Amino acid sequence: MKREDKSQLIESLTKDLQAAKYLYITDISDMNVENTSKLRRLCFKRDVKLVVVKNTLLHKAMEKSGKDFGPLYDVLKGHTSIMIADQGSIPAKLIKEFRKTSDKPKLKGAYVEEMAFIGDNQLDALIAIKTKNELIADVILALNSPARNVISALQSGGQKLSGVIKTLSERPA
Repeated sequence: MKREDKSQLIESLTKDLQAAKYLYITDISDMNVENTSKLRRLCFKRDVKLVVVKNTLLHKAMEKSGKDFGPLYDVLKGHTSIMIADQGSIPAKLIKEFRKTSDKPKLKGAYVEEMAFIGDNQLDALIAIKTKNELIADVILALNSPARNVISALQSGGQKLSGVIKTLSERPA
């Protein structure tokens, strides 16, 4: 590969990494053509960008991106592919689903919400990550529940109070 081609590839990877909120580094080596095609189609359906990269070029792009990918440098060995997504748990769920029929892809590491996750054993933790909208919905639900309790207590208390006043007013003096 010519130096110009490498520079262009590094620039392209750098732009992808700068824009990426969620980056998964995987190993899809030794996958046959059929399984690789299935994985690529599944990634396309889920809006996950799958790119096979050279470790040295990815390392240089990571350094140029301005993000702290330091903990992930050690996983850049052997065959490497990256998955870039807009939602944190989608690539993890995709990997887990795909591994029901194949032993690959293996998760080497992930960069999610400015945190690094190293190793294939982190897959379940990455699946459990909620999106920003899911967290906001949980907070609203948690805040809404006490408000409902207060309103229902006030409503029932008002009915009891009016009942007591009515009873007292109907009593002979």
